[in-house]
Amino acid sequence: MVRFTRSSTRRLLSALYTSPNKTMPLPSPAGTFHLRQLSAGNLARAKEDKEPWWKESMEKLRNIGISAHIDSGKTTLTERVLFYTGRIHEIHEVRGKDGVGAKMDSMDLEREKGITIQSAATYCTWKDYKINIIDTPGHVDFTIEVERALRVLDGAILVLCSVGGVQSQSITVDRQMRRYEVPRLAFINKLDRMGADPWKVLNQARTKLRHHSAAVQVPIGLEEDFKGLVDLVQLKAYYFHGSNGEKIVTEEVPADMEAMVAEKRHELIEAVSEVDDKLAEAFLGDEPISSTDLEEAIRRATIARKFVPVFMGSAFKNKGVQPLLDGVLNYLPCPIEVNSYALDQTKNEEKVTLSGSPDGPLVALAFKLEEGRFGQLTYLRIYEGVIRKGEFIININNGKKVKVPRLVRMHSDEMEDIQEAHAGQIVAVFGVDCASGDTFTDGSVRYTMTSMNVPEPVMSLAVQPVSKDSGGQFSKALNRFQKEDPTFRVGLDPESGQTIISGMGELHLDIYVERIRREYKVDATVGKPRVNFRETVTQRADFDYLHKKQTGGQGQYGRVIGYIEPLPAGSSTKFEFENMLVGQAIPSNFIPAIEKGFKEAANSGSLIGHPVENLRVVLTDGAAHAVDSSELAFKLASIYAFRQCYAVSRPVILEPVMLVELKVPTEFQGAVAGDINKRKGVIVGNDQEGDDSVITAHVPLNNMFGYSTALRSMTQGKGEFTMEYKEHLPVSHDVQTQLINTYKSKAAE
Repeated sequence: MVRFTRSSTRRLLSALYTSPNKTMPLPSPAGTFHLRQLSAGNLARAKEDKEPWWKESMEKLRNIGISAHIDSGKTTLTERVLFYTGRIHEIHEVRGKDGVGAKMDSMDLEREKGITIQSAATYCTWKDYKINIIDTPGHVDFTIEVERALRVLDGAILVLCSVGGVQSQSITVDRQMRRYEVPRLAFINKLDRMGADPWKVLNQARTKLRHHSAAVQVPIGLEEDFKGLVDLVQLKAYYFHGSNGEKIVTEEVPADMEAMVAEKRHELIEAVSEVDDKLAEAFLGDEPISSTDLEEAIRRATIARKFVPVFMGSAFKNKGVQPLLDGVLNYLPCPIEVNSYALDQTKNEEKVTLSGSPDGPLVALAFKLEEGRFGQLTYLRIYEGVIRKGEFIININNGKKVKVPRLVRMHSDEMEDIQEAHAGQIVAVFGVDCASGDTFTDGSVRYTMTSMNVPEPVMSLAVQPVSKDSGGQFSKALNRFQKEDPTFRVGLDPESGQTIISGMGELHLDIYVERIRREYKVDATVGKPRVNFRETVTQRADFDYLHKKQTGGQGQYGRVIGYIEPLPAGSSTKFEFENMLVGQAIPSNFIPAIEKGFKEAANSGSLIGHPVENLRVVLTDGAAHAVDSSELAFKLASIYAFRQCYAVSRPVILEPVMLVELKVPTEFQGAVAGDINKRKGVIVGNDQEGDDSVITAHVPLNNMFGYSTALRSMTQGKGEFTMEYKEHLPVSHDVQTQLINTYKSKAAE
């Protein structure tokens, strides 16, 4: 290995171009160069094309994420990928008996519970290609980890279970992939399990996920007889031998499968030709389609997000992982094949397309933060340019100039120091203070990357440290978790003075309370979970309020006139303020104070003290005093005006309603459905899957506490469920009365 700076590289390249038949350096990621023999012809061709120095290294780079429903085998698959690419030398299971646990589950809590809590990054090399991988959690409570991983990745693998099929979280993850326009492969895992049916899963992907997809492989045998795979593109059979499936034996297609393989290959060609014009021409003209033609067509269609190739295998039984890795290289895009946009802050947030090359100015996005042993660890995805250790970079979001003291590549919780990294890579820096979603540049441009979608928390808990002495550590823990996780919020209950933590669900908050105990040695008591209700108005109400206070010296005077009304359905904002004043009844410098007053008043509705949403405030008139008017006077006038007209606007309480998916043996279907009705749930779907019933329902979150225990006892431990936030909907009249009475009795205490 020889290490070069960029200027010395250019000098060397120009020297080599003038002297044929010499070795020419070609870059590989992380600023290292391999010396490789090139023929005079190749050199001449490179000279003609004038290809930039980074082109080959970028083409041999893939950034992928692995996402799926809970227990589909994401972490197990990543473990096999790391083993086959030589990153780890022995395989450990997620819930292994050896107590080591999978490489990507580096937290003790993850190893104990057998679930992934934080997304973990790693990188590996496969057939001269560098692959950056992010393993993401499957549980809906940690959905932000999936959001931020998909925001920065160029491609993804959607893992589906061959028995469970397309489950509720598979649909959520697929929706996230669509939101960030990520091309994907599907991998049907667990073909060794009883009841495995990949063709059923493929049909579900087409109907439930609306994937335009087809299999690129056919399994040889299923369940206990699962032996290997037939590749429909190359028309070869692969068998996996050796203690860990590391020896791949390639053979001809078994004679008894030829008819099925021919049929499935025809189906594949037909599906791809529907979305790829070049292949369609050959297909309609009855021309023979070679393996290369088909492979290129699948690549074009996958990168254009018009097609999803489906791979098969069993990660646990070490079958089918290497062909999936080949699929990542063959069909998923490299960083310069995807479109990335930035917003130019100097031109009123105009959209700018980034070239994705190391030649441009530096543009990098901080997408994940972690508190490490050496301070804050910030994960960066570099979209353009080069970042070097010791150089200065500028945080566009707060304008601060910071030095890069240490640059590392991550391998789960281990790190490897590097001197520089270029566009397309995922690296981490130490000692750079920033927030999740900040953009860094080298100062020559003022670009920011679009932020990611952060869902609103739906559940809260009151927490307080047991001993008074540990208050410092307690607040340190909460500050850190808030910085790391945008869906974790901390607030103070104004009435009781308790610390309230809010998050995406019971498990989400339980994990954080447990982490406070383990990582900060602070014992905390936890109150009853509370639901994040909201309030809203249902009809227009006018206000006309004069705030007048005369004391010695300058008084206070402010009058506001206007109305409040509900926002139209489907509105993107939750609060709107409109100034429809004609003339100068109120000087324009007081308008921001009026808006601030209404916003502050809307933070706490008078029904149960929860925030008011879907509200539009319109200011139509008012009055000011030449001496006594001030920002404070108008702010107070707005707060009192809101309280005055809020009762007239027929306010209602909104509660979070969850989308609940249950899978229970058919014999318990009646009992479970009856229980959902008792919890005021609405059943919207009921399907049969073998001996199981799959029930989909919308149930108020307030009625779902402790549901896992209730479901276990109803189904003798055989039922399972997942739930995710759907929307806030008005509560029934009796529930509203009950909530208001509880609130009033608490306030009176």
